[in-house]
Formats: sequence, C-alpha cells, structure tokens
Amino acid sequence: VQLQASGGGLVQAGGSLRLSCAASGGTFSSYILGWFRQAPGKEREFVAAISRNGFGTDYADSVKGRFTISRDKAKYTMALQMNNLKPEDTAVYYCAARNIGHYSDRSQYDYWGQGTLVTVSS
Repeated sequence: VQLQASGGGLVQAGGSLRLSCAASGGTFSSYILGWFRQAPGKEREFVAAISRNGFGTDYADSVKGRFTISRDKAKYTMALQMNNLKPEDTAVYYCAARNIGHYSDRSQYDYWGQGTLVTVSS
C-alpha cells in the first residue's frame, strides 16, 4: 500500500488542523492505520491508531481529548483532526499502515507515507 499525507501547515496555539492520508495499491480494509510524529531532535513517537473497521481507536496520552483519528472506507482515506494545538505538537507527522496484529500495538508498522509538517506558534 502507498500512503500520501497532507494537510500540515502553520497554526497558532489553540488552533486546529486536519491532516489527511490517502491510501492506494492495497486492500484498505485490511490495514490498521496510524499517525506518528517526529519533532526536531527527538525520536519518532506514536500519536494515534485506528482499527481495520474504524470502531477501535488508540491515542497517546499527550493528544488524548484533543486529537481524533478517523477513516473513510469509501474514499480510502484516514484523517487526524487536531484541536487545541500546542507548541509541543510541532513535528513532522507521518501516516502508517500495518496488516498484522492489533491496533493497540503501537509498534511494527510496515508502510509509511512521507511526512507533513505541522508548526504551532505560541
């Protein structure tokens, strides 16, 4: 599967952004999908994941209550709605997919899109 992330940009603290990830070349419903981010000078970290059927979600504690992950099986897309953004959310955001395991397992994603930069100013 190929993944294409978009929607990043510059936003003030407290603002919102919606990231999208378009998937192609695979059976969309067979993949667990996730978002990761990497801030300057830091390791990549898990942000959120969604189950194959879209009913199960998992969030990092740092974004719980502010971010919402979703998927659209008709459009082969995934989204990350980010509200109440904070400067510490500044990072390159990556979408990822895996077709084994459970969505609560935050490791071992096999397919990655290119990143999209989110910058939150204070």
